[in-house]
Amino acid sequence: MRGVSRPKVLLTLAGLVGGLLMGAVLTFSLSLHTARGEQVLFTGSSLAHAASGAALSLADVAERSLPSVVNVSTTRTSHANVSPFMMDPMLREFFRHFGRPDPSPRREQSLGSGVIIAADGVVVTNNHVVKDADQIKVTVGGKQDYEATVVGTDPKSDLAVLRLKGARGLKAIHIGNSDKLRLGDMVLAIGNPFGVGQTVTMGIVSAKGRANMGIVDYEDFIQTDAAINPGNSGGALINMSGELVGINTAILSRTGGSQGIGFAIPTNMVNPIVQSLVKRGRVIRGWLGVGIQDVNRELARALKLPTTRGVLVASVEPGSPAQKSGLRRGDLVVRLDGKAVPTSGQLRNMVASAGAKTHVKLEYYREGRLQTIQLTLAELPTRLGMASGQHGQPGQPDVAGGLGVSVESVRSPQARRQYNIPSRLKYGVVVMGVDPRGVAARNGIRSGDVILEVNRATITSVRRFTQMLQAARGDILFLVYRQGATQYMIIDR
Repeated sequence: MRGVSRPKVLLTLAGLVGGLLMGAVLTFSLSLHTARGEQVLFTGSSLAHAASGAALSLADVAERSLPSVVNVSTTRTSHANVSPFMMDPMLREFFRHFGRPDPSPRREQSLGSGVIIAADGVVVTNNHVVKDADQIKVTVGGKQDYEATVVGTDPKSDLAVLRLKGARGLKAIHIGNSDKLRLGDMVLAIGNPFGVGQTVTMGIVSAKGRANMGIVDYEDFIQTDAAINPGNSGGALINMSGELVGINTAILSRTGGSQGIGFAIPTNMVNPIVQSLVKRGRVIRGWLGVGIQDVNRELARALKLPTTRGVLVASVEPGSPAQKSGLRRGDLVVRLDGKAVPTSGQLRNMVASAGAKTHVKLEYYREGRLQTIQLTLAELPTRLGMASGQHGQPGQPDVAGGLGVSVESVRSPQARRQYNIPSRLKYGVVVMGVDPRGVAARNGIRSGDVILEVNRATITSVRRFTQMLQAARGDILFLVYRQGATQYMIIDR
Protein backbone atom coordinates (compact mmCIF):
# COMPACT_ATOMS: atom_id res chain seq x y z
CA MET A 1 0.00 0.00 0.00
CA ARG A 2 3.07 2.19 -0.27
CA GLY A 3 2.47 5.62 -1.75
CA VAL A 4 -1.30 5.37 -1.35
CA SER A 5 -2.99 7.50 1.28
CA ARG A 6 -5.68 6.07 3.59
CA PRO A 7 -8.56 8.14 2.18
CA LYS A 8 -7.77 6.84 -1.32
CA VAL A 9 -7.76 3.24 -0.05
CA LEU A 10 -11.19 3.74 1.50
CA LEU A 11 -12.45 5.35 -1.70
CA THR A 12 -11.14 2.44 -3.78
CA LEU A 13 -12.77 -0.14 -1.50
CA ALA A 14 -16.05 1.78 -1.57
CA GLY A 15 -15.95 1.83 -5.36
CA LEU A 16 -15.29 -1.91 -5.47
CA VAL A 17 -18.20 -2.69 -3.12
CA GLY A 18 -20.45 -0.31 -5.04
CA GLY A 19 -19.55 -2.00 -8.33
CA LEU A 20 -20.38 -5.44 -6.92
CA LEU A 21 -23.71 -4.20 -5.61
CA MET A 22 -24.52 -2.55 -8.94
CA GLY A 23 -23.73 -5.80 -10.74
CA ALA A 24 -26.10 -7.67 -8.42
CA VAL A 25 -28.86 -5.13 -9.05
CA LEU A 26 -28.37 -5.34 -12.82
CA THR A 27 -28.42 -9.14 -12.72
CA PHE A 28 -31.65 -9.07 -10.71
CA SER A 29 -33.28 -6.48 -12.98
CA LEU A 30 -32.63 -8.69 -16.02
CA SER A 31 -34.31 -11.70 -14.42
CA LEU A 32 -37.29 -12.88 -16.45
CA HIS A 33 -39.66 -15.82 -16.34
CA THR A 34 -40.73 -18.18 -19.06
CA ALA A 35 -44.31 -19.23 -19.80
CA ARG A 36 -43.79 -22.16 -17.41
CA GLY A 37 -42.74 -19.86 -14.60
CA GLU A 38 -39.10 -20.99 -14.82
CA GLN A 39 -36.59 -18.26 -14.09
CA VAL A 40 -34.37 -17.18 -16.95
CA LEU A 41 -31.34 -14.89 -16.49
CA PHE A 42 -29.96 -12.97 -19.44
CA THR A 43 -26.14 -12.86 -19.28
CA GLY A 44 -24.63 -11.36 -22.41
CA SER A 45 -25.99 -13.39 -25.34
CA SER A 46 -26.80 -16.49 -23.33
CA LEU A 47 -29.68 -17.62 -21.14
CA ALA A 48 -29.20 -19.41 -17.84
CA HIS A 49 -32.14 -21.77 -17.40
CA ALA A 50 -32.59 -21.91 -13.63
CA ALA A 51 -35.01 -24.83 -13.61
CA SER A 52 -32.63 -27.25 -15.33
CA GLY A 53 -29.39 -25.63 -14.27
CA ALA A 54 -28.11 -25.83 -17.87
CA ALA A 55 -27.17 -22.91 -20.08
CA LEU A 56 -29.85 -22.19 -22.71
CA SER A 57 -29.30 -19.62 -25.45
CA LEU A 58 -31.65 -18.35 -28.13
CA ALA A 59 -29.91 -20.78 -30.46
CA ASP A 60 -30.88 -23.64 -28.11
CA VAL A 61 -34.53 -22.57 -28.14
CA ALA A 62 -34.52 -22.35 -31.95
CA GLU A 63 -32.70 -25.67 -32.30
CA ARG A 64 -35.36 -27.46 -30.24
CA SER A 65 -38.18 -26.02 -32.36
CA LEU A 66 -36.80 -26.01 -35.91
CA PRO A 67 -37.35 -29.75 -36.62
CA SER A 68 -41.08 -29.29 -35.94
CA VAL A 69 -41.58 -26.41 -38.39
CA VAL A 70 -42.09 -27.41 -42.04
CA ASN A 71 -42.29 -25.80 -45.44
CA VAL A 72 -45.62 -26.12 -47.28
CA SER A 73 -45.66 -25.90 -51.09
CA THR A 74 -48.96 -25.91 -52.98
CA THR A 75 -50.00 -26.06 -56.62
CA ARG A 76 -53.38 -24.79 -57.72
CA THR A 77 -55.21 -24.13 -60.98
CA SER A 78 -56.11 -20.50 -61.62
CA HIS A 79 -59.13 -19.68 -63.78
CA ALA A 80 -58.76 -15.93 -63.24
CA ASN A 81 -59.93 -13.85 -66.21
CA VAL A 82 -60.58 -16.98 -68.28
CA SER A 83 -63.87 -16.98 -70.21
CA PRO A 84 -65.89 -20.22 -69.93
CA PHE A 85 -65.83 -20.38 -73.75
CA MET A 86 -62.02 -20.55 -73.66
CA MET A 87 -62.19 -23.86 -71.80
CA ASP A 88 -62.96 -25.48 -75.17
CA PRO A 89 -59.73 -27.13 -76.55
CA MET A 90 -60.58 -26.16 -80.15
CA LEU A 91 -60.89 -22.47 -79.24
CA ARG A 92 -57.60 -22.59 -77.33
CA GLU A 93 -55.88 -24.09 -80.40
CA PHE A 94 -57.48 -21.39 -82.62
CA PHE A 95 -56.03 -18.59 -80.49
CA ARG A 96 -52.63 -20.31 -80.29
CA HIS A 97 -52.51 -20.67 -84.11
CA PHE A 98 -52.97 -16.93 -84.57
CA GLY A 99 -50.29 -16.05 -82.05
CA ARG A 100 -52.63 -15.06 -79.27
CA PRO A 101 -51.81 -15.91 -75.64
CA ASP A 102 -53.03 -19.31 -74.54
CA PRO A 103 -56.25 -18.61 -72.58
CA SER A 104 -56.15 -21.98 -70.80
CA PRO A 105 -56.09 -22.06 -66.97
CA ARG A 106 -52.70 -21.41 -65.34
CA ARG A 107 -50.90 -23.49 -62.76
CA GLU A 108 -49.86 -21.41 -59.77
CA GLN A 109 -47.48 -22.30 -56.96
CA SER A 110 -47.27 -20.78 -53.51
CA LEU A 111 -45.24 -21.32 -50.38
CA GLY A 112 -46.08 -21.26 -46.71
CA SER A 113 -45.20 -22.93 -43.43
CA GLY A 114 -46.67 -25.41 -40.99
CA VAL A 115 -46.06 -26.99 -37.57
CA ILE A 116 -45.89 -30.71 -36.73
CA ILE A 117 -48.20 -31.45 -33.81
CA ALA A 118 -48.12 -35.29 -33.93
CA ALA A 119 -45.27 -37.69 -34.69
CA ASP A 120 -47.33 -39.56 -37.31
CA GLY A 121 -47.45 -36.51 -39.56
CA VAL A 122 -50.27 -34.24 -38.40
CA VAL A 123 -49.47 -30.64 -39.35
CA VAL A 124 -51.33 -27.43 -38.56
CA THR A 125 -51.11 -24.46 -40.92
CA ASN A 126 -53.25 -21.59 -42.23
CA ASN A 127 -56.30 -22.23 -44.35
CA HIS A 128 -55.19 -19.60 -46.85
CA VAL A 129 -51.93 -21.51 -47.39
CA VAL A 130 -53.73 -24.61 -48.74
CA LYS A 131 -57.01 -23.13 -50.00
CA ASP A 132 -58.04 -24.53 -53.43
CA ALA A 133 -54.76 -26.46 -53.69
CA ASP A 134 -54.63 -29.35 -56.16
CA GLN A 135 -51.38 -30.69 -54.71
CA ILE A 136 -49.68 -30.11 -51.36
CA LYS A 137 -46.05 -30.97 -50.67
CA VAL A 138 -44.55 -30.65 -47.20
CA THR A 139 -40.79 -30.54 -46.66
CA VAL A 140 -39.46 -31.62 -43.24
CA GLY A 141 -36.00 -30.55 -42.14
CA GLY A 142 -35.29 -29.06 -45.56
CA LYS A 143 -34.69 -32.57 -46.96
CA GLN A 144 -37.58 -35.03 -46.69
CA ASP A 145 -40.62 -34.36 -48.89
CA TYR A 146 -44.10 -35.73 -48.16
CA GLU A 147 -47.33 -35.59 -50.07
CA ALA A 148 -50.02 -34.11 -47.83
CA THR A 149 -53.79 -34.42 -47.71
CA VAL A 150 -56.21 -32.02 -46.03
CA VAL A 151 -57.82 -33.41 -42.89
CA GLY A 152 -60.03 -30.35 -42.44
CA THR A 153 -60.12 -26.59 -42.78
CA ASP A 154 -61.73 -23.75 -40.87
CA PRO A 155 -61.87 -20.52 -42.91
CA LYS A 156 -63.53 -18.67 -40.02
CA SER A 157 -60.28 -18.86 -38.02
CA ASP A 158 -57.90 -19.40 -40.99
CA LEU A 159 -56.67 -22.77 -39.74
CA ALA A 160 -56.14 -26.07 -41.54
CA VAL A 161 -54.90 -29.53 -40.56
CA LEU A 162 -52.83 -31.70 -42.92
CA ARG A 163 -51.69 -35.32 -42.76
CA LEU A 164 -48.38 -36.38 -44.31
CA LYS A 165 -48.61 -39.67 -46.19
CA GLY A 166 -46.24 -42.32 -44.84
CA ALA A 167 -44.79 -40.12 -42.10
CA ARG A 168 -43.53 -41.79 -38.94
CA GLY A 169 -41.37 -40.70 -36.01
CA LEU A 170 -41.45 -36.97 -36.71
CA LYS A 171 -40.68 -34.52 -33.94
CA ALA A 172 -43.90 -32.97 -32.68
CA ILE A 173 -43.65 -29.54 -31.13
CA HIS A 174 -44.50 -28.99 -27.46
CA ILE A 175 -47.63 -26.83 -27.23
CA GLY A 176 -47.62 -24.12 -24.57
CA ASN A 177 -50.30 -22.09 -22.82
CA SER A 178 -50.76 -18.85 -24.76
CA ASP A 179 -52.80 -17.35 -21.92
CA LYS A 180 -49.61 -17.12 -19.86
CA LEU A 181 -47.94 -14.79 -22.34
CA ARG A 182 -47.33 -11.30 -21.04
CA LEU A 183 -46.67 -8.10 -22.92
CA GLY A 184 -42.92 -7.81 -23.39
CA ASP A 185 -42.24 -11.57 -23.33
CA MET A 186 -39.62 -12.55 -25.90
CA VAL A 187 -40.77 -14.81 -28.76
CA LEU A 188 -39.30 -16.37 -31.90
CA ALA A 189 -41.07 -16.60 -35.26
CA ILE A 190 -40.04 -19.60 -37.40
CA GLY A 191 -41.12 -20.10 -41.00
CA ASN A 192 -40.21 -19.94 -44.67
CA PRO A 193 -40.37 -16.24 -45.67
CA PHE A 194 -40.35 -15.52 -49.41
CA GLY A 195 -39.42 -19.16 -50.01
CA VAL A 196 -35.77 -18.60 -49.02
CA GLY A 197 -35.83 -21.47 -46.52
CA GLN A 198 -36.34 -21.92 -42.82
CA THR A 199 -35.73 -18.66 -40.96
CA VAL A 200 -35.81 -17.58 -37.31
CA THR A 201 -36.63 -14.02 -36.22
CA MET A 202 -36.87 -12.59 -32.71
CA GLY A 203 -39.19 -10.07 -31.09
CA ILE A 204 -41.53 -9.51 -28.18
CA VAL A 205 -45.24 -9.86 -27.52
CA SER A 206 -46.52 -6.38 -28.38
CA ALA A 207 -50.22 -6.94 -27.60
CA LYS A 208 -52.78 -9.65 -26.91
CA GLY A 209 -56.45 -10.11 -27.76
CA ARG A 210 -56.30 -8.19 -31.05
CA ALA A 211 -59.74 -8.47 -32.68
CA ASN A 212 -61.88 -6.60 -35.21
CA MET A 213 -58.95 -6.57 -37.64
CA GLY A 214 -61.15 -7.75 -40.51
CA ILE A 215 -58.85 -10.70 -41.30
CA VAL A 216 -61.15 -13.58 -40.34
CA ASP A 217 -64.47 -14.08 -38.53
CA TYR A 218 -62.96 -15.24 -35.23
CA GLU A 219 -60.00 -13.14 -34.09
CA ASP A 220 -58.01 -13.13 -30.86
CA PHE A 221 -54.53 -12.44 -32.21
CA ILE A 222 -51.18 -12.19 -30.47
CA GLN A 223 -49.37 -9.14 -31.90
CA THR A 224 -45.59 -9.33 -32.19
CA ASP A 225 -42.75 -7.33 -33.71
CA ALA A 226 -40.83 -10.50 -34.60
CA ALA A 227 -40.39 -10.21 -38.38
CA ILE A 228 -43.18 -12.08 -40.20
CA ASN A 229 -43.14 -11.97 -43.99
CA PRO A 230 -45.01 -13.66 -46.86
CA GLY A 231 -44.24 -17.37 -46.57
CA ASN A 232 -44.26 -17.27 -42.76
CA SER A 233 -48.00 -17.98 -42.79
CA GLY A 234 -48.75 -21.14 -40.85
CA GLY A 235 -45.38 -21.08 -39.09
CA ALA A 236 -44.62 -21.16 -35.39
CA LEU A 237 -44.50 -18.47 -32.72
CA ILE A 238 -42.28 -19.87 -29.94
CA ASN A 239 -41.78 -18.79 -26.34
CA MET A 240 -38.48 -18.99 -24.45
CA SER A 241 -39.26 -22.52 -23.27
CA GLY A 242 -39.33 -23.67 -26.88
CA GLU A 243 -43.11 -24.13 -26.77
CA LEU A 244 -45.58 -23.27 -29.52
CA VAL A 245 -47.75 -20.34 -28.41
CA GLY A 246 -49.15 -19.20 -31.75
CA ILE A 247 -49.58 -19.87 -35.46
CA ASN A 248 -48.24 -16.93 -37.50
CA THR A 249 -51.01 -15.73 -39.79
CA ALA A 250 -50.90 -12.14 -41.02
CA ILE A 251 -49.03 -8.84 -41.05
CA LEU A 252 -50.12 -5.23 -41.10
CA SER A 253 -48.02 -3.65 -43.82
CA ARG A 254 -48.09 -0.92 -46.46
CA THR A 255 -45.19 -2.45 -48.39
CA GLY A 256 -46.00 -6.18 -48.34
CA GLY A 257 -43.08 -6.89 -46.00
CA SER A 258 -42.65 -6.85 -42.25
CA GLN A 259 -43.11 -3.47 -40.57
CA GLY A 260 -43.12 -4.71 -37.00
CA ILE A 261 -46.81 -5.62 -36.70
CA GLY A 262 -47.46 -9.33 -37.10
CA PHE A 263 -50.37 -11.45 -35.89
CA ALA A 264 -50.49 -15.04 -34.63
CA ILE A 265 -53.45 -17.20 -33.62
CA PRO A 266 -52.92 -18.17 -29.93
CA THR A 267 -52.58 -21.87 -29.18
CA ASN A 268 -55.47 -21.81 -26.71
CA MET A 269 -57.68 -20.89 -29.67
CA VAL A 270 -55.91 -23.28 -32.04
CA ASN A 271 -56.21 -26.38 -29.82
CA PRO A 272 -60.02 -26.93 -29.76
CA ILE A 273 -60.30 -26.11 -33.47
CA VAL A 274 -57.58 -28.58 -34.43
CA GLN A 275 -59.05 -31.28 -32.18
CA SER A 276 -62.45 -30.82 -33.80
CA LEU A 277 -60.97 -30.93 -37.32
CA VAL A 278 -59.02 -34.12 -36.56
CA LYS A 279 -61.99 -35.81 -34.92
CA ARG A 280 -64.87 -34.65 -37.14
CA GLY A 281 -63.33 -32.93 -40.16
CA ARG A 282 -65.17 -29.74 -39.25
CA VAL A 283 -65.48 -27.29 -36.37
CA ILE A 284 -68.54 -27.36 -34.13
CA ARG A 285 -68.84 -24.01 -32.38
CA GLY A 286 -70.96 -23.08 -29.43
CA TRP A 287 -73.92 -20.74 -29.91
CA LEU A 288 -75.57 -18.55 -27.29
CA GLY A 289 -78.06 -16.86 -29.61
CA VAL A 290 -77.54 -13.18 -28.81
CA GLY A 291 -76.55 -10.06 -30.68
CA ILE A 292 -73.85 -8.30 -28.67
CA GLN A 293 -71.89 -5.07 -28.72
CA ASP A 294 -69.19 -3.27 -26.77
CA VAL A 295 -70.06 -0.53 -24.28
CA ASN A 296 -68.66 3.00 -24.13
CA ARG A 297 -69.31 5.68 -21.53
CA GLU A 298 -72.13 7.34 -23.47
CA LEU A 299 -73.97 4.05 -23.93
CA ALA A 300 -73.45 3.08 -20.28
CA ARG A 301 -74.86 6.42 -19.17
CA ALA A 302 -77.88 6.20 -21.48
CA LEU A 303 -78.70 2.65 -20.35
CA LYS A 304 -77.75 3.31 -16.70
CA LEU A 305 -75.20 0.50 -16.67
CA PRO A 306 -72.94 0.16 -13.61
CA THR A 307 -69.75 -0.38 -15.67
CA THR A 308 -68.34 -0.29 -19.19
CA ARG A 309 -66.38 -3.52 -18.56
CA GLY A 310 -68.76 -5.95 -20.14
CA VAL A 311 -70.72 -6.92 -23.23
CA LEU A 312 -74.20 -5.55 -23.91
CA VAL A 313 -76.95 -7.88 -25.11
CA ALA A 314 -78.55 -6.04 -28.03
CA SER A 315 -80.84 -8.84 -29.24
CA VAL A 316 -81.93 -12.35 -28.26
CA GLU A 317 -82.77 -14.99 -30.89
CA PRO A 318 -86.13 -16.74 -30.38
CA GLY A 319 -85.66 -20.36 -29.28
CA SER A 320 -81.94 -19.85 -28.56
CA PRO A 321 -80.16 -20.96 -25.34
CA ALA A 322 -80.09 -17.30 -24.27
CA GLN A 323 -83.85 -16.89 -24.72
CA LYS A 324 -84.60 -20.16 -22.91
CA SER A 325 -82.41 -19.15 -19.96
CA GLY A 326 -84.16 -15.79 -19.57
CA LEU A 327 -81.41 -13.50 -20.88
CA ARG A 328 -82.85 -10.20 -22.13
CA ARG A 329 -81.93 -7.29 -24.34
CA GLY A 330 -80.14 -4.67 -22.23
CA ASP A 331 -78.42 -7.19 -19.94
CA LEU A 332 -74.68 -6.57 -19.46
CA VAL A 333 -72.64 -9.80 -19.48
CA VAL A 334 -69.44 -9.45 -17.43
CA ARG A 335 -68.17 -13.03 -16.92
CA LEU A 336 -68.38 -16.44 -18.57
CA ASP A 337 -67.43 -19.36 -16.32
CA GLY A 338 -65.68 -16.93 -14.00
CA LYS A 339 -63.57 -15.29 -16.74
CA ALA A 340 -64.04 -11.60 -17.46
CA VAL A 341 -65.42 -10.69 -20.90
CA PRO A 342 -64.53 -7.01 -21.45
CA THR A 343 -65.23 -7.05 -25.21
CA SER A 344 -67.80 -8.59 -27.53
CA GLY A 345 -65.04 -10.27 -29.55
CA GLN A 346 -63.75 -12.11 -26.49
CA LEU A 347 -67.22 -13.31 -25.48
CA ARG A 348 -67.91 -14.50 -29.02
CA ASN A 349 -64.63 -16.44 -29.15
CA MET A 350 -65.14 -17.98 -25.71
CA VAL A 351 -68.66 -19.17 -26.54
CA ALA A 352 -67.52 -20.56 -29.90
CA SER A 353 -64.52 -22.35 -28.38
CA ALA A 354 -66.63 -23.89 -25.62
CA GLY A 355 -68.52 -25.90 -28.23
CA ALA A 356 -72.07 -27.20 -28.48
CA LYS A 357 -73.82 -28.98 -25.58
CA THR A 358 -71.44 -27.33 -23.12
CA HIS A 359 -72.77 -26.11 -19.77
CA VAL A 360 -71.65 -22.57 -18.94
CA LYS A 361 -72.29 -19.98 -16.23
CA LEU A 362 -73.02 -16.39 -17.19
CA GLU A 363 -72.79 -13.44 -14.83
CA TYR A 364 -74.57 -10.27 -15.91
CA TYR A 365 -76.05 -7.01 -14.67
CA ARG A 366 -79.76 -6.30 -15.03
CA GLU A 367 -81.12 -3.01 -13.71
CA GLY A 368 -77.96 -2.57 -11.65
CA ARG A 369 -78.09 -5.98 -9.94
CA LEU A 370 -75.53 -8.72 -10.58
CA GLN A 371 -77.23 -12.00 -11.50
CA THR A 372 -76.09 -15.50 -12.51
CA ILE A 373 -77.60 -18.10 -14.83
CA GLN A 374 -76.61 -21.59 -15.96
CA LEU A 375 -77.30 -22.64 -19.56
CA THR A 376 -76.31 -25.15 -22.23
CA LEU A 377 -74.86 -23.85 -25.47
CA ALA A 378 -76.26 -25.04 -28.79
CA GLU A 379 -74.41 -25.56 -32.09
CA LEU A 380 -73.77 -22.45 -34.16
CA PRO A 381 -76.20 -22.55 -37.13
CA THR A 382 -74.48 -22.67 -40.52
CA ARG A 383 -76.59 -19.81 -41.85
CA LEU A 384 -78.27 -17.04 -39.88
CA GLY A 385 -80.90 -14.68 -41.28
CA MET A 386 -79.33 -11.56 -42.75
CA ALA A 387 -80.85 -8.41 -44.18
CA SER A 388 -79.65 -7.16 -47.53
CA GLY A 389 -77.60 -4.33 -46.10
CA GLN A 390 -78.05 -2.10 -49.13
CA HIS A 391 -77.71 1.60 -48.54
CA GLY A 392 -80.38 3.00 -50.83
CA GLN A 393 -80.53 6.58 -52.05
CA PRO A 394 -80.50 9.78 -49.99
CA GLY A 395 -84.01 10.94 -49.23
CA GLN A 396 -85.62 14.09 -47.89
CA PRO A 397 -84.69 14.81 -44.27
CA ASP A 398 -87.40 14.68 -41.67
CA VAL A 399 -88.61 18.00 -40.33
CA ALA A 400 -89.47 17.05 -36.76
CA GLY A 401 -86.24 15.50 -35.57
CA GLY A 402 -83.74 17.42 -37.63
CA LEU A 403 -81.63 14.26 -38.01
CA GLY A 404 -81.51 14.18 -41.79
CA VAL A 405 -83.46 10.97 -42.40
CA SER A 406 -86.70 10.00 -44.13
CA VAL A 407 -88.60 7.03 -42.68
CA GLU A 408 -91.56 4.76 -43.40
CA SER A 409 -93.44 2.32 -41.22
CA VAL A 410 -91.98 -1.18 -41.06
CA ARG A 411 -95.42 -2.38 -42.20
CA SER A 412 -94.90 -0.76 -45.60
CA PRO A 413 -94.73 -3.54 -48.27
CA GLN A 414 -92.42 -1.40 -50.40
CA ALA A 415 -89.93 -0.88 -47.54
CA ARG A 416 -89.98 -4.59 -46.68
CA ARG A 417 -89.27 -5.64 -50.25
CA GLN A 418 -86.61 -3.00 -50.85
CA TYR A 419 -84.57 -3.84 -47.75
CA ASN A 420 -85.48 -7.50 -47.30
CA ILE A 421 -86.91 -6.93 -43.83
CA PRO A 422 -87.94 -10.20 -42.12
CA SER A 423 -91.58 -10.77 -41.25
CA ARG A 424 -90.75 -11.22 -37.55
CA LEU A 425 -90.20 -7.44 -37.22
CA LYS A 426 -93.65 -6.15 -36.32
CA TYR A 427 -92.81 -2.60 -35.22
CA GLY A 428 -90.37 0.21 -35.94
CA VAL A 429 -89.64 2.62 -38.79
CA VAL A 430 -87.44 1.96 -41.81
CA VAL A 431 -84.83 4.53 -42.80
CA MET A 432 -85.56 5.10 -46.48
CA GLY A 433 -83.04 7.87 -47.09
CA VAL A 434 -80.17 9.62 -45.31
CA ASP A 435 -78.88 13.13 -45.89
CA PRO A 436 -75.10 12.60 -46.14
CA ARG A 437 -74.54 15.97 -44.41
CA GLY A 438 -77.02 15.32 -41.60
CA VAL A 439 -76.75 14.26 -37.97
CA ALA A 440 -77.92 10.69 -38.63
CA ALA A 441 -75.27 10.05 -41.28
CA ARG A 442 -72.57 11.46 -39.01
CA ASN A 443 -73.61 8.98 -36.32
CA GLY A 444 -73.63 5.94 -38.63
CA ILE A 445 -77.32 5.59 -39.50
CA ARG A 446 -77.83 3.97 -42.93
CA SER A 447 -80.66 3.52 -45.38
CA GLY A 448 -82.32 0.18 -44.63
CA ASP A 449 -81.86 0.46 -40.86
CA VAL A 450 -84.98 -0.25 -38.83
CA ILE A 451 -85.28 1.99 -35.76
CA LEU A 452 -87.09 -0.09 -33.12
CA GLU A 453 -86.74 2.11 -30.04
CA VAL A 454 -85.97 5.71 -29.17
CA ASN A 455 -84.77 6.26 -25.59
CA ARG A 456 -86.04 2.78 -24.64
CA ALA A 457 -89.55 3.54 -25.94
CA THR A 458 -90.97 1.21 -28.62
CA ILE A 459 -91.63 2.86 -32.01
CA THR A 460 -95.01 1.72 -33.29
CA SER A 461 -95.47 4.28 -36.07
CA VAL A 462 -93.85 7.18 -37.93
CA ARG A 463 -95.89 9.55 -35.78
CA ARG A 464 -94.58 7.93 -32.58
CA PHE A 465 -91.02 8.25 -33.93
CA THR A 466 -91.53 11.96 -34.60
CA GLN A 467 -93.02 12.52 -31.14
CA MET A 468 -90.08 10.83 -29.40
CA LEU A 469 -87.57 12.91 -31.35
CA GLN A 470 -89.41 16.12 -30.45
CA ALA A 471 -89.42 15.16 -26.77
CA ALA A 472 -85.77 14.11 -26.65
CA ARG A 473 -83.17 16.37 -25.07
CA GLY A 474 -79.46 15.99 -25.73
CA ASP A 475 -78.13 12.67 -26.99
CA ILE A 476 -80.66 10.11 -28.22
CA LEU A 477 -80.50 6.35 -27.68
CA PHE A 478 -81.62 4.32 -30.71
CA LEU A 479 -82.16 0.58 -30.91
CA VAL A 480 -81.48 -0.29 -34.54
CA TYR A 481 -82.02 -3.49 -36.54
CA ARG A 482 -79.34 -4.00 -39.22
CA GLN A 483 -78.36 -7.06 -41.24
CA GLY A 484 -79.98 -9.64 -39.02
CA ALA A 485 -79.03 -8.18 -35.64
CA THR A 486 -79.93 -5.28 -33.38
CA GLN A 487 -77.61 -2.81 -31.74
CA TYR A 488 -77.82 0.27 -29.56
CA MET A 489 -76.57 3.53 -31.06
CA ILE A 490 -76.05 6.94 -29.50
CA ILE A 491 -77.13 9.84 -31.75
CA ASP A 492 -75.09 12.87 -30.78
CA ARG A 493 -76.95 16.03 -31.83
